[in-house]
Amino acid sequence: MIYRNQRPVRQKILLLIFTITLIASCASPAILPTEEVTPLSSPQPATVSSEVFPTLTPFQPQSEASPDPYFSNNTPQPLPTYTPYPTKYVLGDGLPTPADAIPSAEIAGSIVNNPLTGLPVADPSLVQRRPLAIKIGNSPDYVRPQSSLTLADVVFEYYIEWGDTRFIAVFYSNNSPMVGPVRSGRYMDEHVARMYHSFLMFKGADPRELSYLHSSVINDFLVIVGIGNCPPYFIGPYKRDSYNNIFFNMNKWPACVLKKGLDDSPQTISGGFFSTDIPVSQLQASRIYSFYSEYSYNYWEYDPFTNNYFRYQESQDMIDGKAEAYAPLTDAQTNLPVSAANVVTLFAPYIFANSYNAHDEVYNIDLIDFGKAFVFRDGVAIPAYWNRTDMDQPILLTNLDGTPIYMRPGRTFYEVIGTTSTYTQDGTDWHFKFQTP
Repeated sequence: MIYRNQRPVRQKILLLIFTITLIASCASPAILPTEEVTPLSSPQPATVSSEVFPTLTPFQPQSEASPDPYFSNNTPQPLPTYTPYPTKYVLGDGLPTPADAIPSAEIAGSIVNNPLTGLPVADPSLVQRRPLAIKIGNSPDYVRPQSSLTLADVVFEYYIEWGDTRFIAVFYSNNSPMVGPVRSGRYMDEHVARMYHSFLMFKGADPRELSYLHSSVINDFLVIVGIGNCPPYFIGPYKRDSYNNIFFNMNKWPACVLKKGLDDSPQTISGGFFSTDIPVSQLQASRIYSFYSEYSYNYWEYDPFTNNYFRYQESQDMIDGKAEAYAPLTDAQTNLPVSAANVVTLFAPYIFANSYNAHDEVYNIDLIDFGKAFVFRDGVAIPAYWNRTDMDQPILLTNLDGTPIYMRPGRTFYEVIGTTSTYTQDGTDWHFKFQTP
């Protein structure tokens, strides 16, 4: 599936392109990456090209997935072909009503729950706006620790190419002066932006994907790195290449919205189902491993004292026989460990629209319709289905009988893997291995 030796060539080309662009815009020259931080009194606004020039990355199909004991007697997955509209919806009757964020100017003195987390909002005025979906890098390794993952309400992680993964974090009830490093967009990001009616912040994209996003219904809500302070991207304080040193200041975003006359009106977002009651399940889950590639793998470890899962990220690749190695993933902005009340593994089709996209590993991830999932919360595992019949609504997670799954109030972190990905259970440890057809 992955030919890693293509990566150095493409990186050299990209580095040359962006070095020329950044020199022209008076940005700092590229510096060898270190973790040393040099605070800046006045961050420089970022000026970065919004295009990434593709190079060919051969695609190698994978073998079929192993049998699935939890789903073998249930409705099979749709074939991995592009499905723009839902064909089936697995859902029980008589569902309770989820919590919605109801736009209202009269919120003083009332308790407002965040429909993304089920938690009360400290500053209700923050949910009287569009959420912000911001792309955050997870590679190269030196971009860690990232900034503000612990302030996001919902985070999706998915495979991009070259063995790497990327985050798209949705911010609704919190602001942060430094989010990032902000990286480029993908087809998948349209799904998240439409789920939460959000702005989409990203640093350019492959021309195919950028053209598609501009032609989509979210075009007016794309916020790409440009010239000047609006939108408020800036060059970060790290001594590393400028391509991985671009951040977004959420605190300055409201003024930019007013200046540009953007639609930041309150949104009615369909919320999820939340409860602190621990669901009944015979399946225990202490650790959840996600193996995307020899270059990108992680696990979540359950802590019964906080009722949260804590993230551990690979600390070295596994090339040339090197063993797995992990380190805690932390947040450079808050100095907190990255954690989640709920970890959800989604099985979704990774699709190539044509042979050219397959050659470059430019995926369409089809998060419409329904598919298999596992929900992890409170140290238990719940076999599930994900359902999404409306492009402009979030994913609904149900038990196998179609009844809704109640999430623990708090942050939800989605691991999006291919439909032919495999998993094994070793006691209370769960191991997911990413594969695509």
